[in-house]
Amino acid sequence: MTYLLYHILRGFTWLNHFLPLRVHYAFSDFLFFLVYRVFGYRRKVVQTNLANAFPEKTEQERKKIERQFYRHFCDSFIETLYFSQISPSRIKKRMKFLNPELAEKYLDEGRQVIVSMGHHNNWEWMCSWGLHTKTEFYVVYKPLHNKSIDRFYYKLRSRFNAIPLEKNKTFRQLVSDKNENKVAAAGFLNDQTPKKNEIQYWTTFLNQETPILLGTEKIAKKIDAVVLGAHMQKQKRGHYTLTFHLITDKPKETAQYEITEKHTRFLEQIIKDEPAYWLWSHRRWKHKREPENTESTGK
Repeated sequence: MTYLLYHILRGFTWLNHFLPLRVHYAFSDFLFFLVYRVFGYRRKVVQTNLANAFPEKTEQERKKIERQFYRHFCDSFIETLYFSQISPSRIKKRMKFLNPELAEKYLDEGRQVIVSMGHHNNWEWMCSWGLHTKTEFYVVYKPLHNKSIDRFYYKLRSRFNAIPLEKNKTFRQLVSDKNENKVAAAGFLNDQTPKKNEIQYWTTFLNQETPILLGTEKIAKKIDAVVLGAHMQKQKRGHYTLTFHLITDKPKETAQYEITEKHTRFLEQIIKDEPAYWLWSHRRWKHKREPENTESTGK
């Protein structure tokens, strides 16, 4: 059954890639009607998240963001399927890296690079950076329970020279690369929710007490990696740009939790500037803080 489902997904996306993207967006509009109007997929979660994150906004303003989010949510789903069959020349036209030289500068110097981003805009298209760098580029991910879907996404993410790397193997792999003088870059999604028993750090993120993963900071300090923030922006449907920003190139000189705070504030500002394009349906705040079980506090 798993094998069959995987090939159904592959066959479906292969057939669809013959259609212009504008036809796909017509389906996205219909999907929006079903997801938002008919089924109300996680609408309570989205509304609660928006209300807590933006208490200063009016209900009408939050409602507008909510509708925009669901439209983009459907678009990004369609674009991700399209990505599984898009040609290298076409993805280069639709996903543009505006300053790749910032990352390449450090990679050419033999420095490891960690790219920090969140579930903002279409993060899966970041995997096409493998077409723009001559060094290995790891895409850190958490395996899905459904093996067919997981296999589909693995193939999708590795299409353009990116190397999917399981989250629990990341530290060992990057330390091993460093010890072997192997230069590589790795992309981290830093807005994921830690497991309850793995929470080590809390900070205020989008107006709420939030547990933050410390992996980026720990690995950066261990291997002296440069940390860059990735700011993806949607120009129009099916067209994105990405700009790298330096968070630190001296990780060992930073204070404890400084890198974590910097990449968290970086993402927070991006979300505040373009709130409709973040993954509001994610249950980001399912864990509540218990002071006796925490060891530190952020801003």
